[in-house]
Amino acid sequence: MNSIVRFISAFTLIFVMSFPTAAKSHRRHHVLRKPQKGMASWYGENHQGKRTASGERFNMNALTAAHRTLPINSIVKVKNLVNGRTVSVRINDRGPYSHGRIIDVSKAAAKKLGLLKKGTGKVEIRVVSIPQPEL
Repeated sequence: MNSIVRFISAFTLIFVMSFPTAAKSHRRHHVLRKPQKGMASWYGENHQGKRTASGERFNMNALTAAHRTLPINSIVKVKNLVNGRTVSVRINDRGPYSHGRIIDVSKAAAKKLGLLKKGTGKVEIRVVSIPQPEL
């Protein structure tokens, strides 16, 4: 009986340890050390009220954006390279999922950048601040 209990305990321990821990499974977030240039797009009505990667509900009238790797709650300055307009946005979502794009901005940010009509535009993004990890 004692050997069966040891076998089950050992099997359970090996089974549990074979799964990655939460700490290992989290993707490392890349912090931009220099400006990133590429295409931006915007999203609005179709996503209004849906949950973002941060857990909050998307508000197309807030100055927010989606980025693939920057930490949630980072603040970035987005500059439209065609007209020179800039806006600061808070990263609260993941994306964009369209090939060739580096950032998806909210409708409000797109309006300030002058991207509403065309839908996309060449931009430069610079990190303003990165959230400090909670201790």
